Formats: sequence, structure tokens, C-alpha cells
Amino acid sequence: MNSTAEFPGAKSIAASISADAARLSDALNQHMRNSFQPESRKTLRKFHPAEVSELTGISMSNLRTRHQEGDFPDVETDSRGRRLYSAEEIDLVRRVMARTGRNGEAYLPGRRDGDALQIISIVNFKGGSSKTTTAIHLAQRYALRGYRVLAVDMDPQASLTTMFGYRPEIEFAESGTVYDALKYEDPVPLSHVVRKTYFHKLDLAPAGLLLSEYETETAYALQHKIDPPFTQRLAIALDEIEADYDLVIIDCPPQLGFTTMTALLASTGLLITVVPSMLDVASMAQFLEMAGETVRTLEEATGPIDWSFLKYLIARFEPTDVPQSQMAGFLRSILLDQVLNTPMLKSTAISDAGMTQQTIYELEPSQVVKKTLDRVLESVNGVADEFEKTIQQAWGRRNE
Repeated sequence: MNSTAEFPGAKSIAASISADAARLSDALNQHMRNSFQPESRKTLRKFHPAEVSELTGISMSNLRTRHQEGDFPDVETDSRGRRLYSAEEIDLVRRVMARTGRNGEAYLPGRRDGDALQIISIVNFKGGSSKTTTAIHLAQRYALRGYRVLAVDMDPQASLTTMFGYRPEIEFAESGTVYDALKYEDPVPLSHVVRKTYFHKLDLAPAGLLLSEYETETAYALQHKIDPPFTQRLAIALDEIEADYDLVIIDCPPQLGFTTMTALLASTGLLITVVPSMLDVASMAQFLEMAGETVRTLEEATGPIDWSFLKYLIARFEPTDVPQSQMAGFLRSILLDQVLNTPMLKSTAISDAGMTQQTIYELEPSQVVKKTLDRVLESVNGVADEFEKTIQQAWGRRNE
């Protein structure tokens, strides 16, 4: 019997879902307006001298001396006379040091002549494994460190895009996402969808629900042998903007479909996030088995796939949780130095910041208890810095 006949006047399930979506969308719009007023777009805060020193490696005393000598540009000061630096001004300071400091090249950590663009996919088979959290924090950290970074959102849920202050279901409902560069009919150059962000040296290739069409279109394209195949589409798209960036950070969807495989096959390295629990590790094992079989099949058709590195990040780690610590030790005993030494801690500071589409780098230090902020910064910076060494090694810089 038809359920709507049993309950006269009742809305259909589809209508009910659509109404819920509309209400949520309106509420989220209001939330975003409240969060970012009076700005229509997100802006980045300014950084204190201690943060500039940590980001650049310039000592606080040298920072002060260089300002007094007029080597560095004048910057804003707060009510206490303490200097405040924009990300652009940090970059100017870094470039002065590159020209005039000892070992000047160390202040410009990005690509040099002959270095390949590093394309890093952040993946896992399971949702809730901190892929997006990891992707945006790494992208922002590396931009602040002086790298030219492109963040690519390959997840139709578009969480990464949302973190940059966009409403993808409204702003990219019909066009403007990475899908436009990947689709099989009339694709556009990737540069047409890349957007500058409020973060200096960090651009975004956004995602939206339309990206989900790529799965069905790829299945059709394989049947009809439409070229170029999915194995090459993102790599070809990235070739167009290759000279503009040092790093590409890709946030992949939580399943091993054509979208994820397209990202993996364009990548030079992988970072797999894993929560140290039995269920998550079992899920990751399943993901790895499926990925291995898929890659083997693709290699038979297209030739060897050569990644410079494959690393694992223990995410959402709680040091006081004994079972988690045991599972982390288990992972290290099996995967050895492929597991990053520094875990990404589970932190209320990260989750609270996410409520307003912010990261710990965007929060004003006064917004968080200092001890809490120091703890999470030590973790996130530690992850980024350790993984940065892997990137540098891929460029052959083993002693920097």
C-alpha cells in the first residue's frame, strides 16, 4: 500500500528530504554570514613575532635587529608596540633573508631548477579519518612556510572547499569546480577553476556535488574508449599549471572509485591517514588490498606507477587512550618507518575551530587556552615538518 495514502497530507520522503536540505542550507548561510561579517569572504589574521620566528627560522633577536637596520619592511604594531605580520609580509621577510642571510636558499624551500612538482594525495577508505583536517592544515602550513601550494578538492562532499569559506552547493552548483577540468565533454583548463584564497601562496581547485557525475561518466567512457582515459585526466589537467606551484595537496573521497584512482594516478606520493582503532585499521587494510589489486591491474595496462613515497599518519590520536597507544605501536611494528613519528592529536581546539570553518592557524591565539593551543600546534606543526622532510628528500635534499 502506498504510504502517502495511509497518511493523507503527508509529504513524500523525497519532498521531506528536500525541505530539510533547504532549511539546513538557509541556516548554514546565516551561520556563515554571522561568522565572517563584516567581510563577505574569509580573511587571514596577522602573526606575532614568535610565530614568524618559528615559521621562518629567523631568531627573535635577528628579527628585531633587521627591522632596526631597515632591512625588513615596516609592519603594523598592536597597542603594546608588538609587531604584527601579514602572510605577505612574512614572505617579504623570507625573501630578504634569502638574498642577504647565510645559507639563503634555506629560506626558500620550494622547487628549484630540475625539481618535479610534488602531487600528494591524502587518502583513506573510511570517513572520519581526518583526511580533510590533515589536507587543509598541511596546505596552510606549507603556504606559511613559503611554498606555492594548490589544494585540490576531489571529494564531492566538498568539505575542503567549505573550509575555505565557500558554499559549494550554492556557489558551485552548476560549474566552477575541478569536475569542469576532468569531465569528458568539453573540459576546461584547470586554471579556469583555480581560485586565489585569503591565504597568501595558497590556491584552491574547489569541488561540488557535480563531481559525483565523474564516476558514472568514467564508466561510460571506458566502455566507449573515450580518450584521454581517467588514468591520465588529472595529470594532464595539472600539467597546464605545473610551473605555478611547488606542491599540490589533494583531498580524496573516502572510497576507492574512479575519482580517487584519478587522483592517485596523478600523484607523486601518498599520505594515508589512519585512526589507531581496530575497526579503522581493519578498514585501512581492506583499502590497501583493494588499492593494490587495482593499481596492479592498471599497471598491466599503462605501465609502472612510480610514487616517490607512501607514508602513514596516525590521526585523531589520544595519548592517554591505552588501546590507541597499543594499536599505534602495532602499526609501527608492521609498517616501520613508513609511519610518521609524530601523530595528529585529537583536539577540541581543532574541532571547535572547525565549527566556524577555521583551522588552528587561523585562530587568534587569544581565542584558545594557551596550553591547549601549544599542545595542538606542537602536534600539527610536528606532522607537517616531518612530512616536509619527506618532500624535500623527494627533491634530493637529504641534509636540509
